[in-house]
Formats: sequence, C-alpha cells, structure tokens
Amino acid sequence: MTINKKLDGTKLYAEVSGRIDTVTVGEAEKILKDGLDPVTELTLDFKQLDYISSAGLRLLLSLQKTMNKQGSMKIKNVNETVMEIFEVTGFSEILTIE
Repeated sequence: MTINKKLDGTKLYAEVSGRIDTVTVGEAEKILKDGLDPVTELTLDFKQLDYISSAGLRLLLSLQKTMNKQGSMKIKNVNETVMEIFEVTGFSEILTIE
C-alpha cells in the first residue's frame, strides 16, 4: 500500500494504491490522519486501490466522522471491486463517491 498526499492550503488530495487491510490499516491511518487538523476538504483517489477490508472501512468511517466536523470528504475513481464492497456494506450510501 502506498499513499501520496498533496496539501493545497486547506485541501488534501491523497492517492491510495494497493490494499487497505489488517496488515496496512495502521500505516494508512497514520499517513491519512497526520496533519488533518487544518484540512476542510479531503479527497481520496482510489484509482489504484485494489482491495479494502473491514479494517479499511472502519478507517474510512473514522475519517468521515472527522471531516464531517471540519469540512467534507469525497472518494474518486473507485474501481468495480471496491465499489462492490461499498455497495454490499452500505458504505455507498454514507460516503460521497464520484
């Protein structure tokens, strides 16, 4: 798993690739939550994300909860496999997916 972050003022853009699962979720959480205080707009690009487990879904919920208090969060470029996970779990109803 790799995460490339770009901060532009109060907008954070993060490209996530690989897998977010029980092995990588700790590192993903550190990377994504580090420096999140001034951010009012979080965009996660999942173009290269191959898989997300329940641990990754919990991380997304945590990020969404934080961003609801200080701004907004959206997810872009979700592939078919990850979108199916979002749909089966109901996450497609609570996340902003473009």
